[in-house]
Amino acid sequence: MFSGLGSAVQPPALGPRKPAPRSLSCLSDLDSGAAREPRLCRPPASPGHAPPPPPAPSGCDPRLRPIIQRRARSLPSSPERRQKATGAPRAACRPGWSQQHRVRFADALGLELTQVKVFNAGDDPSVPLHVLSRLAINSDLCCSGQDLEFTLQCLVPDFLPPIEAADFGERLARQLVCLERVTCSDLGISGTVRVRNVAFEKQVAVRYTFSNWRSTHEAVAKWRGPAGSEGTEDVFAFGFPVPPYVLALGSCVYFALRYRVAGAEYWDNNEGRDYSLTCRNHALHMPRGECEESWIHFI
Repeated sequence: MFSGLGSAVQPPALGPRKPAPRSLSCLSDLDSGAAREPRLCRPPASPGHAPPPPPAPSGCDPRLRPIIQRRARSLPSSPERRQKATGAPRAACRPGWSQQHRVRFADALGLELTQVKVFNAGDDPSVPLHVLSRLAINSDLCCSGQDLEFTLQCLVPDFLPPIEAADFGERLARQLVCLERVTCSDLGISGTVRVRNVAFEKQVAVRYTFSNWRSTHEAVAKWRGPAGSEGTEDVFAFGFPVPPYVLALGSCVYFALRYRVAGAEYWDNNEGRDYSLTCRNHALHMPRGECEESWIHFI
C-alpha cells in the first residue's frame, strides 16, 4: 500500500505469538495481549462473622463454593431466653465463670431441712447377734483377766458332714445327689451339694421349711464347678435366709435336696429323716489375746 511517491508504510510489528490454548475457558483471554490478572484469595474469616462472598467468576470458570462453613450456634438456655424476652441487662461475668450454676436449698422447694424419727422407750432395738456378742466380749474384758467363755444362740446341724462319712461315694452312686456340708451364719444357711454328671442340662434345688413342712420354700442352687475324676461329678452351692423368729431356742429348720436331670428326679433327704438344724446355745471359748483385738471392728 502506498501513501505517496517513494514512500511506503510498513505494517505494524506483531507481538510474540501465543501458544494454542489447551482449554476453551482461556478463549476469553485471547482478545487482549496483556497478562492475566492474578486471582485474589479469600481472606480468613474473623470470629463471629460469616466469610465474604467470593467474587463473580470471569469467563467460563465455574462458580466457586466456600469450603469452610460457619458452625450453627447452640440455642440459648432458658435463663438467657427469658432475659432476652424481658430485655433485662445481663451482669458481666469474670472469665471462666458461668451464670448457669445455681444453688437451691430444700426449703425453697417446699421440702424439710431436717428429718425427725421418734423412738418409743418401750421398743427394743434390733441389734444383730454378732454385734451383741462383740459388745459382751468387750464388757467382759474390762472385768476379767482370764480367757472368755460365753454362749450364743445359733442354728446347729443335727448331723455330721456327709462328705466326711466313709460311705459318701457309695451313697452318691446310689442316689446321684448328696449333701457335702452345711454352714450357718447371721446371713442364713448355706451349703454345697455333689451330683453325678448324667447329662449337661441339670437343675439342683433345696426345699426347706420353718414350720415342720406345713409350708415350704425353695431355693435354686448354682453350679460351682466339676469334681471327681474325669468330670463325672459336679458341685452346686445353695443358700437361703433365716428369719429372726427361727433363732429362738428349740426352733428347727428342715430341708432336702432335689436333683433333676434327663427327665428324671432324684432326692437326698438324709435317707428319709430330712436334714435338720436346731437353735441351741452354742458355747464359745476365746483367748484373751484375740478378744483385745476385736474392738478394732467397731471403728
